[in-house]
Amino acid sequence: MVTSIQHVDSVVVGAGPAGLAAARELMRVGRRVVVLERGAGVASSWRTHRPGLRLHTVRRLSGLPGATIPRRYGRYVASANLVSYLENYASSIDVRFGVDVLKISRADDTGQASAWVLDTVGGPRYVADTVVMATGYNRSPFIPRLPGIDEFERPVVHVADYRGDGQYAGLDVLVVGSGNAAAEAAVELVATGARRVRMAVRTTPHIVRRRVAGVPMQAVAIAVGLLPTGVADHVASVLARLTVPDLSDRSMPRPRPDLFSRVRRDRSVPVHDTGIVALLETGAVEPVAAVVGFDAATAHLADGASATPDVVLFATGYRRALEPLLDGLGLLDAHGDPRQPSGTAAAPGFYFVGFTVTASGALRQMAGEARRVARAERRSANGRRPRARVGGGAVIRA
Repeated sequence: MVTSIQHVDSVVVGAGPAGLAAARELMRVGRRVVVLERGAGVASSWRTHRPGLRLHTVRRLSGLPGATIPRRYGRYVASANLVSYLENYASSIDVRFGVDVLKISRADDTGQASAWVLDTVGGPRYVADTVVMATGYNRSPFIPRLPGIDEFERPVVHVADYRGDGQYAGLDVLVVGSGNAAAEAAVELVATGARRVRMAVRTTPHIVRRRVAGVPMQAVAIAVGLLPTGVADHVASVLARLTVPDLSDRSMPRPRPDLFSRVRRDRSVPVHDTGIVALLETGAVEPVAAVVGFDAATAHLADGASATPDVVLFATGYRRALEPLLDGLGLLDAHGDPRQPSGTAAAPGFYFVGFTVTASGALRQMAGEARRVARAERRSANGRRPRARVGGGAVIRA
Protein backbone atom coordinates (compact mmCIF):
# COMPACT_ATOMS: atom_id res chain seq x y z
CA MET A 1 0.00 0.00 0.00
CA VAL A 2 1.34 3.44 -0.95
CA THR A 3 1.10 6.10 1.76
CA SER A 4 1.94 9.77 1.25
CA ILE A 5 3.71 11.77 3.95
CA GLN A 6 2.76 15.28 5.03
CA HIS A 7 5.51 17.13 6.92
CA VAL A 8 4.19 19.79 9.29
CA ASP A 9 5.47 21.86 12.20
CA SER A 10 2.60 21.04 14.55
CA VAL A 11 -0.41 18.74 14.45
CA VAL A 12 -3.41 19.27 16.71
CA VAL A 13 -5.76 16.30 16.98
CA GLY A 14 -9.35 17.47 17.49
CA ALA A 15 -11.17 20.61 16.32
CA GLY A 16 -13.17 21.32 19.44
CA PRO A 17 -12.54 24.42 21.54
CA ALA A 18 -9.38 22.95 23.11
CA GLY A 19 -7.84 22.06 19.76
CA LEU A 20 -8.75 25.34 18.09
CA ALA A 21 -7.36 27.35 21.01
CA ALA A 22 -4.11 25.37 20.91
CA ALA A 23 -3.80 25.81 17.15
CA ARG A 24 -4.37 29.54 17.28
CA GLU A 25 -1.86 30.04 20.09
CA LEU A 26 0.78 27.97 18.31
CA MET A 27 0.20 30.02 15.15
CA ARG A 28 0.66 33.17 17.21
CA VAL A 29 4.20 32.10 18.15
CA GLY A 30 5.09 31.30 14.56
CA ARG A 31 4.27 27.64 14.23
CA ARG A 32 2.67 26.21 11.11
CA VAL A 33 -0.26 24.15 12.34
CA VAL A 34 -2.60 21.53 10.91
CA VAL A 35 -5.68 20.45 12.87
CA LEU A 36 -6.98 16.94 12.18
CA GLU A 37 -10.67 16.38 12.90
CA ARG A 38 -12.49 13.10 12.29
CA GLY A 39 -15.88 14.83 12.08
CA ALA A 40 -17.32 16.96 9.31
CA GLY A 41 -17.12 20.27 11.22
CA VAL A 42 -15.57 21.98 14.20
CA ALA A 43 -16.97 21.24 17.67
CA SER A 44 -18.62 18.02 16.49
CA SER A 45 -19.74 17.01 20.00
CA TRP A 46 -21.41 20.39 20.56
CA ARG A 47 -23.37 19.97 17.32
CA THR A 48 -25.10 16.87 18.67
CA HIS A 49 -26.23 18.36 21.99
CA ARG A 50 -29.92 18.98 22.55
CA PRO A 51 -31.00 22.46 21.44
CA GLY A 52 -31.67 23.83 24.93
CA LEU A 53 -28.18 23.15 26.29
CA ARG A 54 -26.23 26.22 27.44
CA LEU A 55 -22.83 26.85 28.94
CA HIS A 56 -22.71 26.90 32.71
CA THR A 57 -20.06 29.60 32.56
CA VAL A 58 -20.67 33.23 31.67
CA ARG A 59 -19.90 34.51 28.21
CA ARG A 60 -17.24 37.02 29.23
CA LEU A 61 -15.20 34.34 31.03
CA SER A 62 -15.57 31.69 28.32
CA GLY A 63 -13.90 33.15 25.24
CA LEU A 64 -10.87 31.50 23.65
CA PRO A 65 -7.57 33.35 23.12
CA GLY A 66 -7.83 36.25 20.71
CA ALA A 67 -11.62 36.36 20.27
CA THR A 68 -14.37 37.26 22.73
CA ILE A 69 -17.78 35.64 22.40
CA PRO A 70 -20.27 38.15 20.93
CA ARG A 71 -22.53 39.87 23.45
CA ARG A 72 -25.59 39.09 21.34
CA TYR A 73 -25.27 35.45 22.42
CA GLY A 74 -26.32 36.38 25.95
CA ARG A 75 -24.86 35.67 29.35
CA TYR A 76 -25.06 31.85 29.10
CA VAL A 77 -24.29 30.83 25.52
CA ALA A 78 -26.47 28.21 23.81
CA SER A 79 -24.77 25.27 22.12
CA ALA A 80 -25.75 26.42 18.61
CA ASN A 81 -24.27 29.87 19.23
CA LEU A 82 -21.09 28.34 20.62
CA VAL A 83 -20.74 26.32 17.41
CA SER A 84 -21.13 29.51 15.37
CA TYR A 85 -18.48 31.22 17.49
CA LEU A 86 -16.07 28.30 17.00
CA GLU A 87 -16.70 28.21 13.25
CA ASN A 88 -15.68 31.86 13.04
CA TYR A 89 -12.74 31.21 15.34
CA ALA A 90 -11.49 28.43 13.04
CA SER A 91 -11.72 30.48 9.84
CA SER A 92 -7.98 31.26 9.83
CA ILE A 93 -6.87 27.78 10.93
CA ASP A 94 -5.99 24.88 8.62
CA VAL A 95 -8.53 22.31 9.78
CA ARG A 96 -8.73 19.07 7.81
CA PHE A 97 -12.07 17.36 8.31
CA GLY A 98 -12.86 13.68 7.92
CA VAL A 99 -9.37 12.70 9.05
CA ASP A 100 -9.41 9.93 11.64
CA VAL A 101 -6.09 9.48 13.42
CA LEU A 102 -5.39 5.78 13.84
CA LYS A 103 -2.07 5.72 15.69
CA ILE A 104 0.59 8.10 17.02
CA SER A 105 4.16 6.89 17.41
CA ARG A 106 7.58 8.28 18.14
CA ALA A 107 9.59 9.09 15.06
CA ASP A 108 12.57 7.06 16.19
CA ASP A 109 10.34 3.97 15.96
CA THR A 110 9.64 4.62 12.28
CA GLY A 111 12.90 5.95 10.90
CA GLN A 112 11.46 9.39 10.17
CA ALA A 113 13.41 12.58 10.90
CA SER A 114 10.91 14.50 13.04
CA ALA A 115 9.60 13.80 16.51
CA TRP A 116 6.14 12.30 15.97
CA VAL A 117 4.33 10.27 13.31
CA LEU A 118 0.55 10.17 12.97
CA ASP A 119 -1.07 7.50 10.85
CA THR A 120 -4.59 8.15 9.62
CA VAL A 121 -7.36 5.90 8.35
CA GLY A 122 -7.11 5.80 4.57
CA GLY A 123 -5.16 9.06 4.44
CA PRO A 124 -1.63 10.41 4.59
CA ARG A 125 0.91 9.93 7.34
CA TYR A 126 1.74 13.17 9.16
CA VAL A 127 5.22 13.80 10.49
CA ALA A 128 5.49 16.64 13.01
CA ASP A 129 7.78 18.23 15.59
CA THR A 130 4.85 18.94 17.92
CA VAL A 131 1.60 17.12 18.63
CA VAL A 132 -1.27 18.43 20.73
CA MET A 133 -3.89 15.87 21.72
CA ALA A 134 -7.19 17.75 22.11
CA THR A 135 -9.83 15.10 21.51
CA GLY A 136 -11.62 16.04 24.70
CA TYR A 137 -12.45 14.70 28.12
CA ASN A 138 -15.92 13.58 26.99
CA ARG A 139 -15.10 11.61 23.87
CA SER A 140 -16.81 8.24 24.20
CA PRO A 141 -20.18 7.88 26.04
CA PHE A 142 -20.00 5.35 28.87
CA ILE A 143 -22.79 3.08 30.14
CA PRO A 144 -21.69 0.73 32.96
CA ARG A 145 -22.23 -2.97 32.36
CA LEU A 146 -24.54 -3.51 35.33
CA PRO A 147 -25.80 -7.04 36.03
CA GLY A 148 -28.79 -7.91 33.86
CA ILE A 149 -28.59 -4.81 31.67
CA ASP A 150 -28.58 -6.92 28.50
CA GLU A 151 -31.81 -8.60 29.59
CA PHE A 152 -33.62 -5.33 30.29
CA GLU A 153 -36.37 -5.05 27.67
CA ARG A 154 -36.90 -1.29 27.74
CA PRO A 155 -34.79 1.40 26.07
CA VAL A 156 -31.39 2.10 27.61
CA VAL A 157 -30.03 5.42 26.34
CA HIS A 158 -26.96 7.52 27.10
CA VAL A 159 -27.68 11.19 27.74
CA ALA A 160 -25.44 12.02 24.76
CA ASP A 161 -28.24 10.67 22.57
CA TYR A 162 -31.05 12.48 24.39
CA ARG A 163 -32.43 15.22 22.17
CA GLY A 164 -35.14 16.75 24.40
CA ASP A 165 -38.11 18.38 22.69
CA GLY A 166 -40.65 15.96 24.12
CA GLN A 167 -38.73 12.85 23.13
CA TYR A 168 -40.01 11.06 26.26
CA ALA A 169 -43.27 12.93 26.86
CA GLY A 170 -45.77 10.84 28.81
CA LEU A 171 -43.15 8.28 29.86
CA ASP A 172 -41.67 7.21 33.19
CA VAL A 173 -37.95 7.96 32.94
CA LEU A 174 -35.20 6.85 35.33
CA VAL A 175 -32.10 9.05 35.04
CA VAL A 176 -28.99 7.26 36.27
CA GLY A 177 -26.45 9.72 37.65
CA SER A 178 -26.45 12.95 39.62
CA GLY A 179 -24.03 15.27 37.84
CA ASN A 180 -24.76 18.21 35.58
CA ALA A 181 -25.84 16.05 32.65
CA ALA A 182 -28.29 14.14 34.84
CA ALA A 183 -29.71 17.27 36.46
CA GLU A 184 -30.15 19.08 33.16
CA ALA A 185 -31.77 16.04 31.56
CA ALA A 186 -34.19 15.78 34.51
CA VAL A 187 -35.14 19.46 34.18
CA GLU A 188 -35.69 19.03 30.44
CA LEU A 189 -37.76 15.88 30.93
CA VAL A 190 -40.11 17.61 33.36
CA ALA A 191 -40.42 20.66 31.11
CA THR A 192 -41.28 18.54 28.07
CA GLY A 193 -43.95 16.38 29.66
CA ALA A 194 -42.38 13.21 31.03
CA ARG A 195 -44.95 11.48 33.22
CA ARG A 196 -42.48 10.68 36.00
CA VAL A 197 -38.81 11.51 36.49
CA ARG A 198 -36.56 9.77 39.01
CA MET A 199 -32.85 10.35 39.45
CA ALA A 200 -30.70 7.49 40.75
CA VAL A 201 -28.06 9.02 43.03
CA ARG A 202 -24.94 7.16 44.20
CA THR A 203 -23.18 10.14 45.82
CA THR A 204 -24.99 13.33 46.81
CA PRO A 205 -23.73 16.07 44.47
CA HIS A 206 -22.69 19.55 45.41
CA ILE A 207 -25.22 22.00 43.98
CA VAL A 208 -24.34 25.63 43.35
CA ARG A 209 -26.40 28.59 42.19
CA ARG A 210 -25.37 30.25 38.94
CA ARG A 211 -25.08 33.61 40.67
CA VAL A 212 -24.49 34.64 44.29
CA ALA A 213 -25.50 38.22 45.21
CA GLY A 214 -25.32 39.10 41.51
CA VAL A 215 -21.82 37.65 41.08
CA PRO A 216 -21.42 34.69 38.67
CA MET A 217 -20.56 31.51 40.54
CA GLN A 218 -17.73 31.00 38.07
CA ALA A 219 -16.05 34.18 39.33
CA VAL A 220 -16.57 33.01 42.92
CA ALA A 221 -15.03 29.61 42.07
CA ILE A 222 -12.01 31.27 40.45
CA ALA A 223 -11.37 33.34 43.57
CA VAL A 224 -12.06 30.58 46.11
CA GLY A 225 -10.00 28.11 44.08
CA LEU A 226 -6.87 30.14 44.90
CA LEU A 227 -7.24 29.19 48.57
CA PRO A 228 -5.82 26.00 50.12
CA THR A 229 -8.14 23.11 49.32
CA GLY A 230 -9.41 22.64 52.87
CA VAL A 231 -10.20 26.33 53.24
CA ALA A 232 -11.88 26.38 49.81
CA ASP A 233 -14.02 23.41 50.82
CA HIS A 234 -15.15 25.24 53.96
CA VAL A 235 -16.00 28.44 52.09
CA ALA A 236 -17.96 26.49 49.46
CA SER A 237 -19.89 24.68 52.20
CA VAL A 238 -20.84 27.95 53.89
CA LEU A 239 -21.98 29.42 50.55
CA ALA A 240 -24.08 26.34 49.85
CA ARG A 241 -25.84 26.57 53.22
CA LEU A 242 -26.62 30.22 52.54
CA THR A 243 -27.88 29.78 48.99
CA VAL A 244 -29.16 26.20 48.51
CA PRO A 245 -31.99 24.75 50.65
CA ASP A 246 -31.56 21.60 52.68
CA LEU A 247 -33.09 18.78 50.60
CA SER A 248 -32.67 16.04 53.21
CA ASP A 249 -36.42 15.41 53.36
CA ARG A 250 -36.28 14.75 49.62
CA SER A 251 -33.61 12.05 50.06
CA MET A 252 -30.85 14.47 49.08
CA PRO A 253 -28.93 15.27 52.28
CA ARG A 254 -26.25 17.91 52.18
CA PRO A 255 -22.95 16.52 50.87
CA ARG A 256 -19.77 16.49 52.87
CA PRO A 257 -17.88 19.83 52.82
CA ASP A 258 -15.49 18.65 50.10
CA LEU A 259 -16.47 20.47 46.90
CA PHE A 260 -12.96 21.42 45.77
CA SER A 261 -11.46 18.21 47.15
CA ARG A 262 -13.95 16.24 45.07
CA VAL A 263 -13.10 18.19 41.93
CA ARG A 264 -9.40 17.52 42.36
CA ARG A 265 -9.65 13.97 43.69
CA ASP A 266 -12.59 12.53 41.74
CA ARG A 267 -12.77 14.98 38.81
CA SER A 268 -16.39 15.64 39.74
CA VAL A 269 -17.61 19.21 39.30
CA PRO A 270 -20.58 20.67 41.21
CA VAL A 271 -24.06 20.71 39.70
CA HIS A 272 -25.07 24.15 38.47
CA ASP A 273 -28.68 24.86 39.33
CA THR A 274 -30.60 25.32 36.09
CA GLY A 275 -33.89 24.47 37.79
CA ILE A 276 -33.14 21.17 39.51
CA VAL A 277 -33.39 22.57 43.06
CA ALA A 278 -36.99 23.75 42.60
CA LEU A 279 -37.98 20.43 41.01
CA LEU A 280 -36.43 18.48 43.88
CA GLU A 281 -38.23 20.68 46.39
CA THR A 282 -41.63 20.09 44.77
CA GLY A 283 -41.05 16.39 44.13
CA ALA A 284 -41.26 16.76 40.36
CA VAL A 285 -37.88 15.02 40.27
CA GLU A 286 -37.57 12.15 42.76
CA PRO A 287 -34.12 11.07 43.99
CA VAL A 288 -33.75 7.30 44.48
CA ALA A 289 -30.87 5.02 45.40
CA ALA A 290 -28.23 3.99 42.88
CA VAL A 291 -29.07 1.33 40.30
CA VAL A 292 -27.27 -1.96 40.99
CA GLY A 293 -28.81 -4.25 38.37
CA PHE A 294 -31.69 -5.15 36.09
CA ASP A 295 -34.01 -7.90 35.06
CA ALA A 296 -36.36 -7.93 32.07
CA ALA A 297 -38.62 -5.08 33.26
CA THR A 298 -37.12 -3.84 36.52
CA ALA A 299 -34.24 -1.69 37.69
CA HIS A 300 -32.98 -2.82 41.10
CA LEU A 301 -31.75 -0.15 43.52
CA ALA A 302 -29.05 -0.19 46.18
CA ASP A 303 -31.52 0.19 49.06
CA GLY A 304 -33.53 -2.87 48.01
CA ALA A 305 -36.25 -0.92 46.22
CA SER A 306 -36.98 -1.30 42.53
CA ALA A 307 -38.36 0.72 39.63
CA THR A 308 -40.11 -0.22 36.39
CA PRO A 309 -39.39 2.77 34.12
CA ASP A 310 -40.30 3.07 30.47
CA VAL A 311 -36.81 4.41 29.67
CA VAL A 312 -33.47 4.38 31.50
CA LEU A 313 -31.36 7.42 30.67
CA PHE A 314 -27.72 7.01 31.68
CA ALA A 315 -25.84 10.19 32.58
CA THR A 316 -22.80 8.22 33.66
CA GLY A 317 -20.06 10.13 31.93
CA TYR A 318 -17.60 9.46 29.16
CA ARG A 319 -14.25 7.82 28.56
CA ARG A 320 -11.27 9.43 26.89
CA ALA A 321 -10.72 6.44 24.52
CA LEU A 322 -7.08 7.39 23.94
CA GLU A 323 -5.52 3.96 24.41
CA PRO A 324 -5.66 2.84 20.73
CA LEU A 325 -4.07 6.09 19.55
CA LEU A 326 -1.29 6.24 22.14
CA ASP A 327 -0.60 2.59 22.83
CA GLY A 328 2.95 1.92 23.97
CA LEU A 329 3.94 5.55 24.51
CA GLY A 330 3.59 5.55 28.30
CA LEU A 331 1.59 8.79 28.28
CA LEU A 332 -1.56 7.44 29.96
CA ASP A 333 -2.24 6.18 33.46
CA ALA A 334 -4.06 3.00 34.41
CA HIS A 335 -7.43 4.72 33.91
CA GLY A 336 -6.60 5.90 30.40
CA ASP A 337 -6.12 9.53 31.45
CA PRO A 338 -3.03 11.64 30.69
CA ARG A 339 -0.23 11.12 33.21
CA GLN A 340 0.89 14.75 32.99
CA PRO A 341 -1.34 17.79 33.55
CA SER A 342 -2.93 19.34 30.49
CA GLY A 343 -0.94 22.24 29.08
CA THR A 344 2.43 20.79 30.12
CA ALA A 345 4.80 18.61 28.12
CA ALA A 346 3.82 14.96 28.46
CA ALA A 347 6.90 14.12 26.38
CA PRO A 348 9.23 16.34 24.31
CA GLY A 349 6.96 18.01 21.75
CA PHE A 350 3.78 16.27 22.95
CA TYR A 351 0.97 17.96 24.90
CA PHE A 352 -2.56 17.34 26.08
CA VAL A 353 -5.05 20.22 26.12
CA GLY A 354 -8.61 20.06 27.42
CA PHE A 355 -8.31 17.16 29.87
CA THR A 356 -8.54 19.14 33.12
CA VAL A 357 -11.66 19.02 35.27
CA THR A 358 -12.15 22.33 37.08
CA ALA A 359 -14.80 24.21 39.01
CA SER A 360 -13.80 27.51 37.38
CA GLY A 361 -14.87 26.84 33.79
CA ALA A 362 -13.71 24.36 31.14
CA LEU A 363 -13.34 26.85 28.28
CA ARG A 364 -11.37 29.25 30.45
CA GLN A 365 -9.14 26.35 31.49
CA MET A 366 -8.60 25.27 27.87
CA ALA A 367 -7.57 28.80 26.92
CA GLY A 368 -4.99 28.86 29.71
CA GLU A 369 -3.60 25.47 28.73
CA ALA A 370 -3.30 26.52 25.08
CA ARG A 371 -1.32 29.60 26.10
CA ARG A 372 1.02 27.49 28.22
CA VAL A 373 1.68 25.12 25.32
CA ALA A 374 2.50 28.03 23.02
CA ARG A 375 4.86 29.56 25.59
CA ALA A 376 6.64 26.23 26.03
CA GLU A 377 7.02 25.79 22.29
CA ARG A 378 8.34 29.32 21.86
CA ARG A 379 10.96 28.75 24.59
CA SER A 380 12.08 25.46 23.09
CA ALA A 381 12.11 26.58 19.44
CA ASN A 382 15.73 27.78 19.41
CA GLY A 383 17.05 24.56 20.86
CA ARG A 384 15.19 22.23 18.57
CA ARG A 385 15.94 21.01 15.03
CA PRO A 386 14.60 23.10 12.11
CA ARG A 387 10.86 22.96 11.70
CA ALA A 388 9.30 20.76 9.07
CA ARG A 389 7.45 22.50 6.25
CA VAL A 390 3.78 22.01 5.48
CA GLY A 391 3.18 19.90 2.41
CA GLY A 392 5.75 17.59 0.96
CA GLY A 393 5.31 14.97 -1.71
CA ALA A 394 7.17 12.10 -0.11
CA VAL A 395 5.71 8.65 -0.56
CA ILE A 396 6.45 5.52 1.42
CA ARG A 397 5.20 1.98 1.04
CA ALA A 398 3.54 0.60 4.14
